[in-house]
Amino acid sequence: MIKQILFRAAVALAVTTAGSWSIASAAEVKNVVIVHGAFADGSGWRTVSDLLTKDGYKVTIVQEPLTSLADDVAATKRVLDLQNGLTVLVGHSYGGMVVSDAGNAANVSALVYVAAFEPDKGESLATLAQSKPVENARKDSVKATPDGFLYLDPDAVHEAFAADLPKAEADFIAKSEVFASQKAFGAEAGEPAWKSKPSFALVATEDRSINPDLERSMAKRAGSKTYEVKSSHAVYLSKPHDVAKLIEEAAKTGSK
Repeated sequence: MIKQILFRAAVALAVTTAGSWSIASAAEVKNVVIVHGAFADGSGWRTVSDLLTKDGYKVTIVQEPLTSLADDVAATKRVLDLQNGLTVLVGHSYGGMVVSDAGNAANVSALVYVAAFEPDKGESLATLAQSKPVENARKDSVKATPDGFLYLDPDAVHEAFAADLPKAEADFIAKSEVFASQKAFGAEAGEPAWKSKPSFALVATEDRSINPDLERSMAKRAGSKTYEVKSSHAVYLSKPHDVAKLIEEAAKTGSK
């Protein structure tokens, strides 16, 4: 509650400048920027985007390079700079690392973590994942290339990433993987935006990529309003209506 009051006070003190947002724009949050996770690109968010667009939201999906955390934050800020007004920033999986930093941008009204990491300052994806690993996880499901990029073993995609999707759909995800730099997974997070802005979290209770208990503990620490959905890690694909509903709740909260 305190962080929401402080943020709204900051909105009230905002000064209008060219290309930025004004006090008037705080009346309604209609922009949504989505940051996908590692191993899958933003195209999987089509259904969520269509649902939000139908309800009057302007949706933009960041196709971050996954070359480093700094590069991905920069790519997200580049998209945020193009928004006309306050914006809800959404991150899935590794995307939570990105939005925690990029969310410090002045035009971000609220953060949404979808089966995502919610780091505190100094934490990395690797250290968080190792602190509470997935129980009975398949060994060596994540593999490395000689030049330092990581990918999910195609044979493990259905089990570890998208168990509640048809196997054919999971197989296509495996065929279209986006490799992520090891540097991105090892980079330490900066000061997280969830300390000063409203945040929401969706816990995927059947997640086999991030331990659901880790998702719960990070969300509790961040003070995120949390919902649980019975889903795999690919909850944005298997339960798009639940994801869209949470994003819209965040938009309405950010506009108050």
